[in-house]
Amino acid sequence: MRLLSQCCAGNASATLDAMVPQQEICKVYDRIAPLYDIWGRLAESRARMRAIELAGIANGSTVLEAAVGTGLAFLEIVQRNRDGRNMGIDLSSGMLEQSRQRLRSLPGASYVLAIGTALDLAQGTGTIDILINNYMFDLLADEDLDRALREFKRVLKPGGKLALVNMTKSETLSGGFYELLYRLSPRLMGGCRGVRLTEKLKQQGFSVEVREYHQQMLFPSEVILARA
Repeated sequence: MRLLSQCCAGNASATLDAMVPQQEICKVYDRIAPLYDIWGRLAESRARMRAIELAGIANGSTVLEAAVGTGLAFLEIVQRNRDGRNMGIDLSSGMLEQSRQRLRSLPGASYVLAIGTALDLAQGTGTIDILINNYMFDLLADEDLDRALREFKRVLKPGGKLALVNMTKSETLSGGFYELLYRLSPRLMGGCRGVRLTEKLKQQGFSVEVREYHQQMLFPSEVILARA
């Protein structure tokens, strides 16, 4: 009850901060990795595919997906960029194992999957054509949002594309169910809460070209295309 009262204090329309520490996120997603695809297909698939469409991946590109998860998007990326460089990173070894299993359907494809964090990317400055990131910023503490965006800006080539999908603040009454659930049990929501990144992207020097709101199974997502 104390957690609920803390969450609900103040302006109910304000964006909530993360309530599951980053050091616990790996454990949460290692545990749910074998079942994540069910949720991913039911509630996230339309927004995820829209981001890939907006990214306009040309074969031969250098593409990084940060927070690759179970590879639902990464499979599409590699299929579209068979002659390019495809890199996927994630904090969760369980999620990465699901990605590896999924990519076995593309023998001989060019890709690398590795443990990594968006807060300290291993890629060099100005080396990435397209960076794709799905449902990660809604897990990060407010204090880490700018840090991750700075890293994304650093590794992207000038004019490089950033395609983002996040759980966002609902724009409908029905979509507010998930925020209520987060307030009651952040871990039940996998640590995800609604965020809005357009202004933060602009503050970090990105040019935002598209911001769309999508709702699937009542779950609210924002899809953003920005350029470095």
